[in-house]
Amino acid sequence: MSDPNLKKLRDKYVGKLTMKEPYSKTKLLSKQARGVLDLLRPFTLMAPFLVSMSVMVASLIYNLQYTSGFTASQNWWITVGQAAFTIAIVNAASNSLNQATDVESDSISKAYRPIPRGMVKAEGAQSLAYILYLFALLRAVTINVWFGIFIFLIMIFTVTYSLPPRMKKYLFINQIWIAIPRGMFGILASWSVFGDPFTPTPLIIGGIATTFLIGGMATKDIVDSVADKQTGVHTLINTYGNKKTAMISFPFMFFPFFFILIFIHQGSLQPYLWPLCIFSIISCFIVYLMMRDTESKTLENVHSWSIMYVEYIFFALCFALLTIFSKELNIPNIFG
Repeated sequence: MSDPNLKKLRDKYVGKLTMKEPYSKTKLLSKQARGVLDLLRPFTLMAPFLVSMSVMVASLIYNLQYTSGFTASQNWWITVGQAAFTIAIVNAASNSLNQATDVESDSISKAYRPIPRGMVKAEGAQSLAYILYLFALLRAVTINVWFGIFIFLIMIFTVTYSLPPRMKKYLFINQIWIAIPRGMFGILASWSVFGDPFTPTPLIIGGIATTFLIGGMATKDIVDSVADKQTGVHTLINTYGNKKTAMISFPFMFFPFFFILIFIHQGSLQPYLWPLCIFSIISCFIVYLMMRDTESKTLENVHSWSIMYVEYIFFALCFALLTIFSKELNIPNIFG
């Protein structure tokens, strides 16, 4: 922001725009309020909100087209908004709990976060997490039974990731433990709002998302490599280094999108979904960045982590758009 007048206005009413800027009191938010907001890590909430919303709408359209007797209420969009908001709240609770239990590690590698800076107490962050978890669960069961069950499973995985048995500290298991709720359970929960979550389409898309995240979530550990090792957390990054981790992550991030062609050929996925294979190329770029990534001066994490999140969002958006507008797009079947 080069204009000094605009910068003064921003500092007065908005304050810091990135996690790494110093906390300051503004017209809109106090330091403590901004600290609580940073606990929730708003950028990371975009993925679960947009991904779940996209999958819900895709489920609605898919079932209208392929499920006989299926009808949708006029207020379907309200249900979508409420369910997507619920999934985002679960993620916000997970973020708050993770920071409450990672104070020692964050004091080393992410001292700018609200708890190490003294803006929020760890006990307060943990209490906030439990309140958000309870709110999300109570809200989820009002959508439908299966949605409530999947939200509960997501909660179990995210809680045990941070609290005993603290799966975060176990090599490779930590990758799987965070990928399953954000990938498979997130997709199935979203699909269950309007459709049967145990049909091939949501199961395969959920499996693709989970496999991608098993590899992609290694990017979040690059900044924390030293801190994790000092606090007894074993990750691919602090065990094998960036280059070897990138090579280990590559098949998980590349082949799931390539396998879409196989599922289409077998008749498990609709033919119009073959353009999703292009995400294999983006995964290659992320792997390249992983090999050379260093900490960003403004972003909370490295560039490969940010692009990984964006890729996941666009994968879900493209899946939804291809499903919603499959007839209008008239995408040719490459298998004839």
